Amino acid sequence: MSIADRLASFGVTIFSEMTALALEHDAINLGQGFPNWAGAEFVKDAAARSLVEGGSDQYPPSQGVPALRQAIADRYGPLLGRQVDPVGEVTITCGCTEALAASFLGLIDPGDEVILIEPFYDAYPVFVSMTGAVPRYVTLRPPGFGIDLEELRSTFSPNTRAIVVNNPHNPTGRVFTDEELAVIASLCVEYDVIAITDEVYEEMVYDGDHRRLATYEGMWERTLTLSSIGKTFSLTGWKVGWGIAPPALTAGLRAAHQFLTFTTPTPVQHGAVVAMGATAGFYEDLRSGYQKKRDLLADGLDAVGFQVHRPQGTYFMMAGFDGFGFDDDRAFCRHMVETTRVVAIPPSVFYHRPDDGGSLVRFAFCKDEEILTEALDRLSGLK
Repeated sequence: MSIADRLASFGVTIFSEMTALALEHDAINLGQGFPNWAGAEFVKDAAARSLVEGGSDQYPPSQGVPALRQAIADRYGPLLGRQVDPVGEVTITCGCTEALAASFLGLIDPGDEVILIEPFYDAYPVFVSMTGAVPRYVTLRPPGFGIDLEELRSTFSPNTRAIVVNNPHNPTGRVFTDEELAVIASLCVEYDVIAITDEVYEEMVYDGDHRRLATYEGMWERTLTLSSIGKTFSLTGWKVGWGIAPPALTAGLRAAHQFLTFTTPTPVQHGAVVAMGATAGFYEDLRSGYQKKRDLLADGLDAVGFQVHRPQGTYFMMAGFDGFGFDDDRAFCRHMVETTRVVAIPPSVFYHRPDDGGSLVRFAFCKDEEILTEALDRLSGLK
């Protein structure tokens, strides 16, 4: 017996591989993107109350707890510049990854072309394969990781069904400009293309402004805006995500969602209701805290000898390693964990041509400053 052909080529995720190495070498894990501190207490308290007070033990509606759908509609209505219908336009999913999977499975047919901006979150090409679609790629290149607009235009065709836009962008940390998003929007309208936007790092923007593709002319009716509480509230294990979309696209997402996870655990949905009411001060503290960590790690890596690409958003940082005697990111990452006991991710796995990312490594700075400082001290041995 063997793995189905559509999944066999993907193997074990790089995150599992590098996390296993971290455990083997008792290393500091700056690879996988999860914080090393507890999640937001006021959100956890709300989930705990729902358990104690009852009403959280049974299935919620497949599309999500009504109170959470209303809270998301209330929060995102002003952000999207329109009134969002919690009944027909908001769906709760098991994390943003399931929202992505359901969007693909519910709206894309075999043979459709899907545009991926690379480097990509490694699940995107898997979903393309699962739906029998055909991937087309637009490559972001250092040092700026901007979108080559001519390359983008040439990738659209009458066969294009969807484009996936991850903004702020993992793993480069790029926050796309108004010009870049406007061109994406105009091409989506011209070719009648769906935009699937992965915006899980929406609150982690340090340089520039986060613009939502659904707000551009002609885009509300063709955009699924996806996000989750995991990154913003340091609750990655809760897996509470959502999709906001007009009824026609919501119908496709829900058609698949009901047979994937059916629903998301009830208590964490009640916690997420309270999360949607977080104050402006919470988000300001989140950004300022992460910006300090970004600058600490960037300055330290630069001193060690990396070529740092300081991110505008997310909690990831790409860096070149010219000068350390390696020309392959996987070999360098293995050397790094074995000699300094610090783990990073080799980003060549996020490109359809691995050589395009073979001169870079990706670090995560969602760790407290003590751990980042210790990691930099260990990495100084690379000199």
